[in-house]
Amino acid sequence: MAILAGGTVAFLKLSVEPEKPELPPATPQAIRTRVQEVQVRDYQVIVQTHGVVQPHDEVTLSAQVSGLIAQISPRFQAGSYFKTGDILVELEAKDYQIALAVAEARLKGAQSALQLATLNHERNLKIFREKLIPEAEVDHTSAMRLQAAAEVDSALALVERSRKDLDRTRVRAPFDGRVRHKAVGLGQSVGTGTPLGGIFAVDFAEIRLPISANEQPFLALPEKHDDPPLEVELRDALGGASDTVWKAKIVRTEGALDENSLELFAVARVDDPFGLESGQPPLRIGQPVTARIAGQVLTNVVALPRMAVRQLDQIILIDKQDLTLTPKTILPLWADEEHVVVRDPAIHDGVLLSTTQLVYAPAGSKIEIIPDVETVPVTAGATSNAVTNHLPSATSKDGNKKS
Repeated sequence: MAILAGGTVAFLKLSVEPEKPELPPATPQAIRTRVQEVQVRDYQVIVQTHGVVQPHDEVTLSAQVSGLIAQISPRFQAGSYFKTGDILVELEAKDYQIALAVAEARLKGAQSALQLATLNHERNLKIFREKLIPEAEVDHTSAMRLQAAAEVDSALALVERSRKDLDRTRVRAPFDGRVRHKAVGLGQSVGTGTPLGGIFAVDFAEIRLPISANEQPFLALPEKHDDPPLEVELRDALGGASDTVWKAKIVRTEGALDENSLELFAVARVDDPFGLESGQPPLRIGQPVTARIAGQVLTNVVALPRMAVRQLDQIILIDKQDLTLTPKTILPLWADEEHVVVRDPAIHDGVLLSTTQLVYAPAGSKIEIIPDVETVPVTAGATSNAVTNHLPSATSKDGNKKS
């Protein structure tokens, strides 16, 4: 009984919670962030896209007559340049020279027969007028003259065809260009239509540039043949260290959207792509390039740094007087890799913008500005002049393609 009584007393004493001392109230802690003072200005829209350099005219040379390849020009090698009319391939021409000689001899014979038939017909006409021969004799010589004239025409056509066949043994360049590949060799027998190699023109090249539906309203793309072209800057997409810029112009747009991406393709033309006249580095066929197209100039807008925009349309403004946060939803006019451009009366010159990605930022929260240089931290009790002394200036840069 004594043990039971002692245990009960001990339990009652231990079950009583001790009184907790009252703690002092927690001191509110300001949210630390970097800020930027925005400026209202004009913003040049730059659309960035990409494409592959292609020749505007590329053909496969083929033989128009059959025979053995007798000679191949040094200009008909992969990568070689040539001019309009240059002889690139020659076939054995002896058989065609003989055929032309035979056709010319046949023509002379037909012309002689026509001359004789004409004289006989004129003689019979005189005799017929004197009523010494019947009219049937005149009709016969007239028919003979017409038949001889037809033989002359046939012989002339045969001579013309033989000359063309002889001329076709020499394969000439149809334009100023360059050889992509050669498909035949010396001494090879070829027939009519046999491919000899591929060539392409070098006076200018073309690049198909995809333009999205969101970018099209900001570009004055040419739709008709007399619309002014649109300037484009091309850069090599493979050599990242290269700073070479090629000037091009968008001269037309394709009439249909791409079935897969629903993008519109604009065709840019670059003159003298191989630098034959300008001396610039060559822009080779098949080379991928990036393109920068200058679009509209947006007036009275603010270019917000992309790092300051959360969830695509959320920013945080800061009141200069009491240094508190004000979350705001924006409606972007344009966006690229670096900026989100807006036009909003609430975002005017001198407004402070938070550029730090804040996880928790309720409206009205006090902030502490993180200075860009080593200095005394600006707290919530600092004056607005002290705040603005450490604010980075906003600068507007040319935009790139939308991300």
